[in-house]
This record gives sequence, structure tokens and C-alpha cells, in this order.
Amino acid sequence: MPERLTYLAVDFGCLLFPFIFSFFPQFNFYKQWRYFLAPCIVTALFFIIWDIIFTHLGVWSFNPRYVLGYFAWGLPLEEYLFFICIPYACIFTYHCLTLFFTIRTSRPVRIATLIASLALLLTGLLHITHLYTSVTFLLLALYLSGLSFRKEPFLAAFFVAYAIILIPFFISNGILTGSFLNRIVVQYNNNHNLGIRMLTIPLEDTFYGMLLMLMNVAGYERLKQKG
Repeated sequence: MPERLTYLAVDFGCLLFPFIFSFFPQFNFYKQWRYFLAPCIVTALFFIIWDIIFTHLGVWSFNPRYVLGYFAWGLPLEEYLFFICIPYACIFTYHCLTLFFTIRTSRPVRIATLIASLALLLTGLLHITHLYTSVTFLLLALYLSGLSFRKEPFLAAFFVAYAIILIPFFISNGILTGSFLNRIVVQYNNNHNLGIRMLTIPLEDTFYGMLLMLMNVAGYERLKQKG
């Protein structure tokens, strides 16, 4: 595979099978697109602004060797596509899970969510000078605790779906950070994170991805309820 197609291949590799299976009668996810589109755009705008700021501050950077070369506000085209392709794959997974299984959010789940939120909050505050760690952990803590206090019924299903998604997450993120192809597409400044890596993936990426998916799922479910 040509080097410049590395990031683009990751984007479309994550999108390909969920998009194809969306039209299978067992799943019919294409009928849910009207609930997916608006939350995806709103969430993408939030993360893109965050991404632009962090790129400007040197929290992370993109190796021009492994992208097509089309940049806007410091971000390659593939990074913009990331916030569409990855949420699509995630919401498709969540849709399939909830289509075949009923997973209820019990009181213990909400309590565990609040405990996890507190742990994230404390970690973020203790590492306030590490921008990637503090911002990611604090935002996720606030968002999770808010959903728990509101007793959102989809929380348990979200956690199960996210556990499933962690497998392709480690593959795709591993490729982007140099675990498998020896091509480091996204470079992280360790002065802004905890320095803990899972293979080559920063620990913070797991929680960044969780917040990305959680905001998409919350918006998706809210529109479905209104619909």
C-alpha cells in the first residue's frame, strides 16, 4: 500500500463493512441514518475544534508522509473523515447490539458510572498540566456523570458496545500510531499525556474514543426518542 494512503485506508477500512451491512435486511441501519447524521455532525464539529487547538499547541501532530497532503487548519483531510467513519462504525455496532439484545441500565450500573466518573475527574485534576490527559478525562467525567444523574437507559448498552469496539479500535489506532506497519501517522507529545502506552497507543486515546462514541450515541438515542 502506498505510504500516502495509510490514514485514508484506516478510515475507509473502518467504514467499509458497517456501511455494506447497513443495507442487509437483518440490520437495516440505513433506515436509522436520519438519527445518526445530525449528532455525528455536531459531535464532529466539537472534536474538530478540539483537534485544531491541540494540534496548534503541539499536543499531537500528523506525519505528512502518510496522508494525501490536503490540510485545513493544521488537520489532514483524513482527520476530518475520521470523525465520520469511526462514529458510523460505532453507531452501527451499537444499533446491531440493541437490535438483538435488551440490555437494561440498572442502579449498580449508574453507581459504577459515577465511581468511574469520579476516578476520571481526580486523575484529570491531578494531571492538570498534561493537556491531553486533563481535558479528555475531565470532559468524559462530566459527560458520564451527567448521563448517569439523568438515568439515561442506554448507558449499559453503550458500555457493552464500547467493549466490543475496543478490538477494532486497537487495530486501527495501532496502525495510526505505529504498532503494526512501522508508519507513525499520528505523533503524540508525551509532555501532554501520562506516557502510558498500550503497544504504541496512548492510554488517553481509549477515553478520547469513549467520549467520541458516547456523544454520538447520546445524540442518536435522543433523536430516536423524539422520532
